[in-house]
Amino acid sequence: MVAIPKQITKGGSMKLWRKAAGAIKDRNSIWIASISRKTSYHNPDLEAAIVKATSHDESTIDYKNSQRVFAWLRASPSLYLKPLIWDLSKRMSKTRSWVVALKGLMLMHGVFCCKLPAVQKIGRLPFDLSNFVDGYSSLSKTWGFNMFVRAYFAFLDQKSALLSMELNERRQRNKETEEPMLQELVKLQKWQILLDMLMQIKPQAEGMNLGLVLEAMDCVIIEIFDVYSRICNGIATVLVRVYGAGKIEAGKSVFLMRLNFRKLSELLMRISGSLNESLMGFQRKIRT
Repeated sequence: MVAIPKQITKGGSMKLWRKAAGAIKDRNSIWIASISRKTSYHNPDLEAAIVKATSHDESTIDYKNSQRVFAWLRASPSLYLKPLIWDLSKRMSKTRSWVVALKGLMLMHGVFCCKLPAVQKIGRLPFDLSNFVDGYSSLSKTWGFNMFVRAYFAFLDQKSALLSMELNERRQRNKETEEPMLQELVKLQKWQILLDMLMQIKPQAEGMNLGLVLEAMDCVIIEIFDVYSRICNGIATVLVRVYGAGKIEAGKSVFLMRLNFRKLSELLMRISGSLNESLMGFQRKIRT
């Protein structure tokens, strides 16, 4: 008979306890949602789907309920956006689990990917994970996940604010009036800052090669190329307009363009380095 080391037994039992406790919390949340009254700020079916999509189980990702949330939102943004933001914010504000927090951020990221005009009105996110700390394990085990959640939140919060700002600017500007070139360059700088924030979202500790983290990184990498494409298209548009601009405006625009190109080239080098590092890490995992 082989004796099992006490450390392994203790670690395994603690993991099972956390998993069981998380499952009980999720079931209780679903039950509470089912008996609650439907209002303009609350939809029981939607809340239940959000709880299932942001469960405490780090080994699974509930794509089915995530897609249900997105389908409801696309079908009727005016009916589902307000309760979605309300219920998700309530769950994010209460949680001390990095798993729930990360799944919630991925769900919020998916809401932005729906690209609905109503989503652009959200502004700053109505919950705060900038100082998130997991409350179920020691800091030495979870600091990498804490940093990941904080960086992901910082990006989504900034993107939400930027989308809202651009929407307000379009409303204030006459539809027939073209956006001033300098203002367009300033906007490009803000998107470059957003791209830089995206680069901060990455695993920084050992033991983070989990399916949930890898799935989140897939979302981040797709977003990196999307933001980069937006910046490149914006630069191309400005370059065309420079030739027809006045001498003073063209001079200022060229100066800002040089700064933008310099910053963009630095970001491209960092993106290339990060992708190469990720590829090498993936190859090492395959060999082992």
